[in-house]
Amino acid sequence: MKTSIQSPKKTATSSPVEANLLPTMYDLSSENPEEPGLPDEFHDFQPELLRRTFKPPHYLSEQVFSGSDLNLYYDLAHTQWYKRPDWFGVVGDRSFYESAQLRLSYVMWQEKVPPMVVVELLSPGTEGEDLGKTTRQEYKAPTKWEVYEQILQVPYYVVFNHYTGSLRAFFLHNHGYEELPLTESKIWMPKLELGLKLWEGVYETGLRKIEGLWLRWYDLEDNLILTDTEIERQRAEIERQRAERLAEKLRELNIDPDSI
Repeated sequence: MKTSIQSPKKTATSSPVEANLLPTMYDLSSENPEEPGLPDEFHDFQPELLRRTFKPPHYLSEQVFSGSDLNLYYDLAHTQWYKRPDWFGVVGDRSFYESAQLRLSYVMWQEKVPPMVVVELLSPGTEGEDLGKTTRQEYKAPTKWEVYEQILQVPYYVVFNHYTGSLRAFFLHNHGYEELPLTESKIWMPKLELGLKLWEGVYETGLRKIEGLWLRWYDLEDNLILTDTEIERQRAEIERQRAERLAEKLRELNIDPDSI
């Protein structure tokens, strides 16, 4: 399965500008050799959408937390070691932080509660580690896969390739990840009473409306969990339809609704 983007080949006589092929973050080097390039806009908007709609039905809002691009520290014996999931969700009682406090990071030996679900968004340069294809180097921190599977034991691990539209999911069984067979592009998570599925549509964030393929939460009846913006638009549409029905009834009684 092809999961990476190949940079366009450039000749010695042409420049990216001349060829109308501007370099991306995947063509440019990073000042940190262990961190190739920087995330694209999708890595901003997709986690935001997941956060806005992560509403497990059997947990109070103060028992639910989600983080994106947040350092997750997992080993008290190696306090500098961390992973930075694209998005992760936590449910349950937590005692270290009050709900009003903003986290600077997520520190396992203080929080006590590991993530219930982690979502990684594949990008060139990270897919090997995201899919557990890299091996731990001697005297180095464990790989991302090892941390999620063996150390944190995250029950649900989801990997979404935005570039190819492929979705893969892994469930922790007997202390190891087993890939879930997906007959449809959707994953149900009984421990959360929520599922994740691919959805083609327009995501509205701030002043922007972005059409594309998104990973979204859905409920037991296969309904999307709506954002606050979508809920307000739905309410406005219901009010508009109600007003139209009332106006029609008034006209049937020979009453001009505009005169009321």
